[in-house]
Amino acid sequence: MGKMVLVIAVLALAGCGEGKSVDAQKPQPAAVAAPSVASAPQWDLEVRGETTQAVSDLSGWLIEHSFVSNVVKENGKTRILVGPFNSKAEAEAKQAEVGAALVRAKKQNIELLVVERPVAQ
Repeated sequence: MGKMVLVIAVLALAGCGEGKSVDAQKPQPAAVAAPSVASAPQWDLEVRGETTQAVSDLSGWLIEHSFVSNVVKENGKTRILVGPFNSKAEAEAKQAEVGAALVRAKKQNIELLVVERPVAQ
């Protein structure tokens, strides 16, 4: 009986990708063209811990609490960024949301800074 359930589960998972076609990916070129049109500055929320080893802890905590973050390395320094946001107001709203979640989790010594994203050239 156990092998039968396993076989059914494997067959069900194997069929998950069935029925998808290449047509589903055709709208992507329009989305790729959109960022080049936008010349307005974008904003990020930088999350800083007190130690460098806190990067993995902080990024893991953000993921667990549904905050999508990116870990980037610039000039030898590792940074955790949440964003990008189209306006400073959006970034500040996310700053308040993340800050409230940090308080609820009793996380201390963590800075949340709204920073302007450098324009790619």
